[in-house]
Amino acid sequence: MKKLLLAAGFATMATTAFAADPVDGLWKTQPGDTGGYLHVTVAECGSAVCGTIDSAFSADGNQNLEYENLGKQIIWDMVPEGGGTYDSGKIWDPERNKTYNSKMTLDSQNELTVKGCVAGGLVCRGQTWTRVQ
Repeated sequence: MKKLLLAAGFATMATTAFAADPVDGLWKTQPGDTGGYLHVTVAECGSAVCGTIDSAFSADGNQNLEYENLGKQIIWDMVPEGGGTYDSGKIWDPERNKTYNSKMTLDSQNELTVKGCVAGGLVCRGQTWTRVQ
């Protein structure tokens, strides 16, 4: 009986270790200053969560295949805190070419609030991203 319980415990741990993070997926950013928006792939990277620019779209919704930042990391070192919150990360704003301290909250299965703050956290900007996939 003891061996059976031990084996069941290891199986549960293995399943938990390989389960995808609920934030994993393809997300659409809010439009930027020019009206264009990005699709960002969010996935686990080690013990953290990262995001990479998958595609870019102009204000009229046309895909911009020439966008110079395709494939660049936009989010990194985002630490899952539980309950759909992520903290201690960084986010890069391609329009301003600046990096900010960042945190995220999974508001629902299809909405992700992403915030970037200047050092000290007194000034923050945020967006709500919507899940594409």
